Amino acid sequence: MSHDAAARRVDGQQDERARGRYWWLRWVALTVVSIVLAVEVALAWDQLAKAARSLYTAKWWWLLASTLAAVLLMHSFAEVQRTLLTSAGVRVREWRSEAAYYAANSLSTTLPGGPVLAATFLLRQQRIWGASTLVASWQLVMSGVLQAVGLALLGLGGAFFLGAKNNPFSLVFTLGGFVALLLLAQAVASRPELIDGIGCRVLASFNSIRGRPADTGLAKWREMLCQLESVSLSRRDMAAAFSWSLVNRFADVACLGFAAYAAGAHASLGGLTVACAAARAAGTIPLMPGGLLVVEAVLVPGLLSSGMSLPGAVSTMLIYRLISWLLLAAIGWVVFFFMFRKQNADADAAALPPPPEDDSAT
Repeated sequence: MSHDAAARRVDGQQDERARGRYWWLRWVALTVVSIVLAVEVALAWDQLAKAARSLYTAKWWWLLASTLAAVLLMHSFAEVQRTLLTSAGVRVREWRSEAAYYAANSLSTTLPGGPVLAATFLLRQQRIWGASTLVASWQLVMSGVLQAVGLALLGLGGAFFLGAKNNPFSLVFTLGGFVALLLLAQAVASRPELIDGIGCRVLASFNSIRGRPADTGLAKWREMLCQLESVSLSRRDMAAAFSWSLVNRFADVACLGFAAYAAGAHASLGGLTVACAAARAAGTIPLMPGGLLVVEAVLVPGLLSSGMSLPGAVSTMLIYRLISWLLLAAIGWVVFFFMFRKQNADADAAALPPPPEDDSAT
């Protein structure tokens, strides 16, 4: 038997084994996703019908502006990821980072347990791009911290515009605390040896409680620090990542504000900011995918308190959710099925153990 024939036979056996072991998992996953999406559409059907009616009377140029703001929101997510990964020496093309975040957003906002699935998906993609597990995990944690800080600043800024301007010292001290937190994170990322001694003492105390030798796990700890040394997060990179995180929050407020203009309603900037921050915070509560019914229950009263009428607040909420949730989720699922479904299947097949050698091939 020739070498080419033997190679083709081995490849065919591996493909057959991959299909034989994993072909049903893909169909089960697709079936579950289809059922979940169908149930969500059924639950949100009344909102979809009302949103469709609101679109008939909406001003299309403000709808376009709201859509562009939502696109900028997703772009800023991807830029935070790219900036943090670049500081760790992992170069990612912009379109790949954007595609991954669109897909992760769909997983996060439409499936039960979506945030966990999205984090796992992003971690896997970053490993494919060349990041170590530690660097990828560090990136996810840092981006989450930046998003939380940006959300807190958004709420504080809205409160400031609504009436806290007579007592600005609380806002100044809060901003100072956030800046100190970011500088501490940047220092640890750029100089991990600063926490080496602390980690060694904590590890020794933990080993003492467990009755283990004091140096148990020390080699693993030092190995993790060595991997973290590949991250060179300068203050410039930190400022860039934080700036993109703020752009993300501003784009979210702009998306809501343009949705209000599309519905023919008007609200104060402070009211929109507080309503948007409250809705985003409520959306992080893992009760329903995408914060369904939770975000709406928070957003409408927030818009009412900003000076809107009830019909205007409801129309604004429906248009905003249609664009910032359903439209982005739909785009993300298209991206996922066209770009990542085949990639994940290939990765599963590549993870199979090599087939046993066939003596007849020689």
